[in-house]
Amino acid sequence: MNIFSFFGDLSHLASIFILLYAIERNQSIRGLSLKTQALYVVVYLTRYLNLFFKFYSLYNSLLKVFFIGSSIYTVYVLTHKYQRTAQEHLDTFQVRYLTGGAFVTSLILTHKYTILEVVWSFSIWLESVAILPQLFILQRTGEAENITVHYIFALGIYRVLYIPNWVYRYFVEGHFDYISVIAGLVQTAVYSDFFYIYYTKVLKGKKFELPV
Repeated sequence: MNIFSFFGDLSHLASIFILLYAIERNQSIRGLSLKTQALYVVVYLTRYLNLFFKFYSLYNSLLKVFFIGSSIYTVYVLTHKYQRTAQEHLDTFQVRYLTGGAFVTSLILTHKYTILEVVWSFSIWLESVAILPQLFILQRTGEAENITVHYIFALGIYRVLYIPNWVYRYFVEGHFDYISVIAGLVQTAVYSDFFYIYYTKVLKGKKFELPV
């Protein structure tokens, strides 16, 4: 734990609260991707398998439980509570390519060829591309409510903050996890265009718009 990972966790938590607040305030899930949220359920369930047999700290365990629980709850909200406002005709990104690619990559790039390590690697690679269905919807519609955009931005900042975390851990602890670093850089690259438009539009008080 260091200041970068701590604030990264806070940004991650903020993204979830922003998302749930936006849904309840609008009583609508327009512009949100069920596929992205379902992928996050898979990410957290596979990432935190060790929750059931290895204890690191109360903080660590609570975060794991929260991320698993909140992701499942979000999917429930999208599929039951406000399903009538879903835009299924826009949420058409082929996620089988993401899951399949993450699985193949986890077989090639993993620390050990054990079930737990391969599953952990799979969760890392899948998380790096899980936001793509959501960004795909933004690209198709060309615009989004600012609060939805703030959710994506906070989620992206969570990953960006882990870059200095890796640098810190390498120089201070001598720790370097090449899988997390490569996947994290891929994820940051996925967000790069979004960050640019967020800065040039939203932070300057303009409406978030993309060329359709």
